[in-house]
Amino acid sequence: QVSGGEDEIQQLQKALLDYLDKNTETDASLVFSRKFYIAQWFRDTTMETEKAIKSQKDEDSSEGTHHAKDVETTGQIMHRAESRKKFLRSIIKTAPSQFSTL
Repeated sequence: QVSGGEDEIQQLQKALLDYLDKNTETDASLVFSRKFYIAQWFRDTTMETEKAIKSQKDEDSSEGTHHAKDVETTGQIMHRAESRKKFLRSIIKTAPSQFSTL
C-alpha cells in the first residue's frame, strides 16, 4: 500500500533493496544483485526521461506549435526523474559496508 506523497516505484525498490540488504550475510551474491539493481534503475530512469522528452518534441514538431502544457509536462517528467535519481543516490550513500570491500 502506497503512503501519501511517495512514489510507488520508489517504495517497491526500497523494499527489494532492504530485503537484499538483510540477506547479504547468508548469500554474498546478493551484494552484487543489490548494486546491479541500483545501477539498472538509475539507467532506466535516464532512458525513460529521454524517451518521454523525445516523444514530446516529435509531437510538437508534427503539430507545428508549442504549447505551454507540453512544457509543464516536460518539467514534471524531469522533476520525477530527478526525484528518483536522488532516491537512488541516497540509497548508494547509505549502502552497507560490504560495498566498499568488493
